[in-house]
Amino acid sequence: MSVALLLAVGAAISAAAAVTELLTAPRRPRPSRTAARIGHLGAMTVLLARIARRAGRRAAPRDLDARIAAAGAPLGLGAGDVAALKAAGAVGASLCAFTLHGLLPGRLGLLVLLAAPAAGYVAPELALARRARARERRIGGEIADVLDLLRVAVGAGLPVGRAIGEVGRRMHGVLAGELAAASVRLQLGARRGEVLGELVARCPGAGVATLAAAIARSERHGAPLAPALTALAAEARAEQSRRLRDAAARAAPKIQLVVALVLVPAVMLLVGAVLVQGLTGSV
Repeated sequence: MSVALLLAVGAAISAAAAVTELLTAPRRPRPSRTAARIGHLGAMTVLLARIARRAGRRAAPRDLDARIAAAGAPLGLGAGDVAALKAAGAVGASLCAFTLHGLLPGRLGLLVLLAAPAAGYVAPELALARRARARERRIGGEIADVLDLLRVAVGAGLPVGRAIGEVGRRMHGVLAGELAAASVRLQLGARRGEVLGELVARCPGAGVATLAAAIARSERHGAPLAPALTALAAEARAEQSRRLRDAAARAAPKIQLVVALVLVPAVMLLVGAVLVQGLTGSV
């Protein structure tokens, strides 16, 4: 029996023991709405993170909580779960690389064997960063409309907490969902400063931080909030317009590249085919 097969059998036995321990251990309450939406791949990810945590990997970087919050806390994972998942990813990638490195030609197997643990370790971090960037882009496209509707609600005389809840209830998107959750927390008695801080942490981008600062200044000094929201909405519209212009400017070279590499050779081939047909027909 080869060493790779022995490692595979040992990994399978360890995984079975860990799953058995997990199923027989006392269960903690988990958010049901998250479990209903994560699907099979997400459930496997959560299971792997719990198994790794039970194996003893509990330390996490101090700024990992902020990165998880910016990514929207996917799958309901915490900092300890992500740290455990990184360790489990490194171990799993190492086992897979050790099993497959003999099948790869030359020194490619050794390179894969050395790079696999690092790739498995940083994969959760890269996934969090990608999700955080995607959320930032979506929030940047939604914040202007949210600010306009919030300005109308505040101008109509609604309190800030209720206005936030109405905006979150009537609109769709990432930012609207976060505002709805913030409104629920305010109704349950949470402090407004704490709720706004969590909202800023979960919504990356300067627009939400500026909105939270404006609400805090209005509450602290008693100044009307509607003029500040009007200015913020105009600034968000200008920023959105600038982003669209930048995207159009970046798209122009790509279009020219497609024309130069695809359309021009296609036309030249068509002209060449006509010329060849004419010359062969004349001969």
